[in-house]
Amino acid sequence: MLAWKKLGRVLHPHQSDGIWWMNDFIQSPSVISSGEHVRMYFCSRNKPDEQGRYCSYIGYADLDPHDLTKVLSVSKQPQIALGETGTFDEFGTYPVSAIRHQDEIRLYYGGITRCATVPFNAAIGCAISSDGGHTFAKPGPGPIISYSPDEPFVVGSPKVKRFNNKWFIWYASGRAWRKGTDGIQPVYKIRGAVSDDGINWTKLGRNLLAESLEEDECQASGDVNFANGIYHMFFSYRYNFGFKTPGRGYRTGYAWSDDLVNWHRQDDHAGLLPSDEPWENESVSYPHLFHHRDQWYAFYQCNGMGREGIALALLENPLTR
Repeated sequence: MLAWKKLGRVLHPHQSDGIWWMNDFIQSPSVISSGEHVRMYFCSRNKPDEQGRYCSYIGYADLDPHDLTKVLSVSKQPQIALGETGTFDEFGTYPVSAIRHQDEIRLYYGGITRCATVPFNAAIGCAISSDGGHTFAKPGPGPIISYSPDEPFVVGSPKVKRFNNKWFIWYASGRAWRKGTDGIQPVYKIRGAVSDDGINWTKLGRNLLAESLEEDECQASGDVNFANGIYHMFFSYRYNFGFKTPGRGYRTGYAWSDDLVNWHRQDDHAGLLPSDEPWENESVSYPHLFHHRDQWYAFYQCNGMGREGIALALLENPLTR
């Protein structure tokens, strides 16, 4: 099992200090580190409307490279504007995956639209910065990965990396809607796609992970890194219903692969577990691993899908399976 040293909570909504888009939830951490500059992109929500509905936005926090628990500043405005009326990202941009490539910074994200018979739908968008992250522009008003005959809805939760001069994306794909004690909920599994340019993608067309909890287990946020000769995926999974009660919410899983296609699930190896701290005593989810100054770290969501913010952990043993 991997061993983690918890370094504490780094960011939570109560630190918003009047930032309008950062009223509730701190979610989906994704880090770009250059050694001397560490920027953590994340998603947050403004105040809900009269029907209790939120919009989700992407911003960032700059961190002290010598002490990653110290927040130096937070963006006053979101990095990406929500889409125009009728577009796939009209009502939210969540989650986010940040990647630097050559002179660009790219943000891949799930775009949220509201529906009549189900609560929402999602597709994957992209925004690109050529000025060091000061401004971002979308390739167009539509998504880069959307629904298809085999993936009919809720295509989101992207995680993007580059390996062997190729772009790879892992994402959650909706397989069904179920009615139960929590109303109507989607069932989604982790799938993948490959690209030469990071815009036009070829889907792998199959679920990548076997279920562990139940057939309708929900899987999301497949974060992949390469270390010690193999690929490591950390992801989140939960029961389909009752997931807001302790013991049924998101937990962190682990899988490994030697070809980025065939994955071997080994959840007990992840080691990233809740603690006695009141902000993470129920759930640890959506982990993002990154390498900084010769060490591996993980940011992750705390209780309530990030309602209690984001915390940080340091890996104390080698990243192996």
